[in-house]
Order: sequence, then C-alpha cells, then structure tokens
Amino acid sequence: MTGNSVGTPTSRVDGRLKVTGGATYAAEHAIPGVVYGVIVNSTVGRGVITAIDTGKAEALSGVLRVLTDFSGVQLGFDTSRVNFFGQAVAVVVATSLEQAEHGASLVAVSYAPQPVLIDMESPETVPKPAPRSAPYSRGDADGALRTAHAVVDNTFTIEREHHNPMELASTIARWDGGKLTLWDKTQWVQGTARFVATSLGIDAADVRVLSPFVGGAFGNAAFTWEHQYLAAFAARELRRPVKIVLTRKQMYTGVGYRPASRQRLAIGAGADGRISAIVQEVRSETARYTDWAEAITTLAQFMYGGPNVRTRYDIVPVDLSAPTAMRGPGQVTGAFALESSMDQLAHELGVDPIELRLRNEPATDQALNLPFSSRRLADCYRAGAQRFGWQHRNPVPRSRKEGNLLIGTGMAAAGYHAHGSATNVLARINDDGTAEVFTATSDCGPGTYTSVTQVAADALGLPLERVRFALGDSSFPLAPYQAGSMTMVSVGSAMFNACNALRDSFVRTAVVDPASPLHGLRPEDVSARNGRLVATADPARGETYQQILRRRGRRSMDTTQGWEPGDAPTRFSSYSYGAVFAEVSVDESLGLVRIRRLFGAYDGGRVVNPKLAHSQALGGMVAGIGMALLEGTTVDHRDGRVMNANLADYLVPVNADVPELDAMFVTSEDTELDPIGVKGLGEVVIVGVPAAIANAVFNATGRRVTSLPITLDKLM
Repeated sequence: MTGNSVGTPTSRVDGRLKVTGGATYAAEHAIPGVVYGVIVNSTVGRGVITAIDTGKAEALSGVLRVLTDFSGVQLGFDTSRVNFFGQAVAVVVATSLEQAEHGASLVAVSYAPQPVLIDMESPETVPKPAPRSAPYSRGDADGALRTAHAVVDNTFTIEREHHNPMELASTIARWDGGKLTLWDKTQWVQGTARFVATSLGIDAADVRVLSPFVGGAFGNAAFTWEHQYLAAFAARELRRPVKIVLTRKQMYTGVGYRPASRQRLAIGAGADGRISAIVQEVRSETARYTDWAEAITTLAQFMYGGPNVRTRYDIVPVDLSAPTAMRGPGQVTGAFALESSMDQLAHELGVDPIELRLRNEPATDQALNLPFSSRRLADCYRAGAQRFGWQHRNPVPRSRKEGNLLIGTGMAAAGYHAHGSATNVLARINDDGTAEVFTATSDCGPGTYTSVTQVAADALGLPLERVRFALGDSSFPLAPYQAGSMTMVSVGSAMFNACNALRDSFVRTAVVDPASPLHGLRPEDVSARNGRLVATADPARGETYQQILRRRGRRSMDTTQGWEPGDAPTRFSSYSYGAVFAEVSVDESLGLVRIRRLFGAYDGGRVVNPKLAHSQALGGMVAGIGMALLEGTTVDHRDGRVMNANLADYLVPVNADVPELDAMFVTSEDTELDPIGVKGLGEVVIVGVPAAIANAVFNATGRRVTSLPITLDKLM
C-alpha cells in the first residue's frame, strides 16, 4: 500500500449519517404504495392446524388479505404442521401497521396439539452426530486420564442465548413484473437473493437485495428467515409492495439463537503441568426440522499441546425453532469449558494460570498437522498480564476483601478461526479525481465502510475523503456474508488487489504516453501519492489521475478484480488469538457478581483501524459480560414458549454493568493468510470473556461455577 491511511485510528466515514438519522435502515425506505404485513404465530409447540378462522380479520377496515396457504413459498420446514411455538401460520396484510396488527389479533387458529419434546436432557431425546464435526481422536485420551497425576473433570452448561440487536428484523418486498426487489436487514445480500429465489421458484438473477445499513445483527441476519420469504410471497400475492417488521417478541422465535449446550471437559496433566490428555464431549440443541452445529470442539483439539485428545459432538433435535450463529459461534462455548478447566488445573497444581498455558504452548496445530500461519498468543499473555497488573494477583481464593465484597481476578485464552472466501471488487477512478469501489458485502456494525475504504485509499494513493465505498447491494460483485470474522480478510484483500490493479493500469497508461511527465519511466518506479502519480525518486515529476483521463478523453477507468484463499488453508492453521483478564467483585451476602474491569490483548493480524478494532474488542467484552452473568432464555417445557421474550425479562448488559474496559493489539501481520496481513477480530474478542469472568469468580469466592449465566443462586 502506498498511503498511510491503514493503521490510522480513523473515525467512521458513515458515522455522521448514523448519528444524524441520515442512514436509512431496512424498514425506513419510503416505497410508494407499500402495505403492511403482520405474521400470526402458532400458540402450540407441535401439532396440526385443524382450522383457521379469518372472518373477523378480513371484515376489518383496511385489511386487504389474510394469507394462510403457504404452498407457493418454501419456508424451510413443513408448513402443513406446527414445528415449534411461534411458527408463522398466517400473514395479515393491511393498509396500515395498526390495522394489520389488529387483524392479526383477530385470526383464530385451532390445533390438534401433539406432545412436545423441549428439554435436551430428556431421556426421550435421540442425539445424533453433529454434521461437519466428526469425532476426533489422537492417542489414547481416556487411558491417559486414568494415569494422569492431576485430573479435572467437569460438566459445563450454557443456556440458550438470543442476539437482541437494536434493529428489528425487517423486509420490504416489491415486484416489478417478474423482478423482485427486497429492502432487507441482512448480513448477506447475495445469499438472501439466492435463498428467496429458491423459495419462490424463480431465477436468482431476478432478485435484487438492498441493505446498505444494518443496525446490529451478531449473526441473526446472516441467513434467511421466514419473514423474508413471506414478505416476498405476500407482495407477489397482493401485487403491491409489502413491509414486514418482526416485533421484539417475534425475534425470539423468528431469527435464531445460540443453542443451549452441555459439555464434559476433562484434562489430565503430569506434576510438571504438561497436559497428557483432553476429553471433550458435547451436546447442543437443534430444531427437529433442521440440523445446526457449531465448532465447539475445535479449541480443545489444538489450543494446547498434548499427545492424547478425544472429542465428540452430538446434536439433540427438539421441538424448537432453529438455532443460528451468534457472535463467537462454537468457540466461545467450547472456550468456557476448556479455559475454566485450565484454570482449575492450574489451581490444583499450584501453577500460575499463564505459566500453565505457556508450558503447553504447541509448536504446530496437532489436530490438522499443520504449522501456524502466525500465532502470537504467548505475546498476548505477557503483554496483557503486564498491562492488567497480573503480577499483583493473589492466587489463593477469598484472599482479597473490601468490606462485604470478595475481589477476584482471572484470565482465559481465546482463539477463532481466521479464514476468507472468494470476493470480487469493482474499482473506478473518475475524471474529478474521486474513486468509487463496489462489492456486495455488508456492514452490520464493525466499521466495514471505513476500514475497507482505508485499504482502497492507500492502494490508490488518494485521501480517504475522495474514496466512496458502496456495499449492501446484491447486484454488486461477489462477496461472502459478513460473519465469521472473514470480511476484512476477504473484502479487504479483494479491495487491495482491485485498487492496485487500477492504479497500475493508470501507471502503464502514463509511462507509454509521450505527453505524460512520467513517460519513459519503468512502472515500478512510479508511486501514487495524494491523488497524483509521481516518480518515486522525484516526486515533483508527476500528474493527477484527472489529467491522465482527460488527455485520453475518458470519464473514468475501472477494473474488476478478486481474491480467493488459494491453498493457504491446506498449508497452514490460521487463527486469531487473545488473552482476556477480568477483575470482579462478589457480594458475599447477596451472591451478586459485578465486573470491575476487563482487559484483552489480541493477535488479530494487521490492525487496519486501531479505533475500530478497539471498539470491536469492547463490544465483544460487553457481549461476553452478558453471556457470563445475565443472558439466558427461559422456555416453558410444556409447549416451547419463550417466557422472557422481551428486554425487561431477558437481561442484557446496560451501562451500569459495563465498567472499565480496555484492549491492546500485539504487533502482528499474517501475509500467509492474505496479502494485507489481517486475520479478523469480530469473533475472537468475545471468546475468552465468559471463562475469564468465571475464573475471576472462583478466585474471589473459591467456588467453581460451571453453568452460565452465573446468577446469584449459584453463589449462595
């Protein structure tokens, strides 16, 4: 890169739009003639619909149609029966939202209920192997456990958790002849276009999805849900644009959740702290009508060195709506068990938790039998410990008190897979000296608009304000969903390639043009600086992009280039890493846990924008606080109804729960993974947080809590 924008803590280029109301979100688009759809949800968890009385709703003023026959659309489950509580059974469409809501309340549905199976612990469940997560084994882990000097063996439970972004799931659908346009909240415009097209039996080329702004998602907008299909279906049936916005209550059954899980995690070690065995056995819930599995066992297989490891992962089908990815999917779940167990092992051996981890730092990924593309985890331990003041920690539980408060500190390691996917970018420079770059990615909050613009600006040698990045349109060049910490690797690398290629095409044009001051130079002796192409050895010799275009009589020049992972995933194990440190207080009388401070040290590869990276880290910490102390979905096992489907009863962190948070990033650059050296931060920043908090609670109280969230009843 030729500029200096990358590495600069630049404020969000879209920040002013967002804070002044200038950013238009999915439900806010003013579409002429739009009408309103409201979904009627099932009130039983399993059974058959015997009758739907729509008479009162259809007689209501303003109600245009009540749709109950979904045979013209595929929703991902059998619509002839009820598969879960809250399933869409009808859609009321009216000329106003209030009329549609009133109409929906008047639809009377009769059922023939059937017994439901909700509890994944029930002996009636039939677990099955998790897809894409085959049992793993090296050595004889069970035998090594039996002979180990020290063994910790615990069962860990994590309750179901919902995303609760600010923006509700929203879709506006409009047909123009056989062409469909969706204004949608999604993390994957091209995926939504394909899935909706398949659902309706039309060509994906006939669907355009627009999603320039997303008001938070955390995974629940990465895939396509029934409200999106139904908005398109209703618009086709009524031949009018239809808007559907889920209520907060409907979000708890309509757009997925982090599945509840149960884990056995056992570690055996010698007297010297060298790990001799790890065993992890996992079960997590999934819907009966679809399989969902996560990478829960991955960290146990490679995070620490050792000759004997065995993991197994089963999913348990129950009568609930489908789970989906939620920030740090899989790894944060597995890390809670693994890192809590490492802390317990350190305590029982009388070894510092960081020292125990350093003693078991692997040289290679033993699970994949591959070298690491980069791994600065040990640096994260050391730098994080110094900044946090770990050296002042008393390892003896209950040794530090302030009045009625027990004070404790804990730490945990974190890791998340670093990877990318094929991406294309269209880059253009105009005759006014501005650049425009296009790709079909999304920005659900991490600052993609800004960080990718920084990459483009540096590659083109332009000031940041002269580059416009357009995204969130399925008609743009190929891009993957914004999830799994893959956006900067994928989109950033494609942007780097496309802008380099465009700049080089201008250079080649100039050096062969007798009218150019750069004529005769070798292309490699030309640089781009502040909108000018200049001789590297003589910066006064050069010209602007505008001058080159005008001399050739062109309004613009552009190119479409891409990036794909190549064979790097087969040659290297690539992960982002972190070390998280926590200090908590526990009220001995009330069992109330409060966070005092959190600190994270991360190896995320090259940091494109330190300000955005820091923001990502703090956001991950806040989410981790919620997972550790507050969040858990309560389900009525009689029918699957979510009993706390609102923000009064489902607790999320508020300002009073979020005290001193800070993060740092070790110097790192992973050019084995991608040309710009990034690895990704959005997921890894939550992964170690719940375990670090739980370990701090142990240091404060002497009580090892193995169930999340850590509520006061577990400490009384």
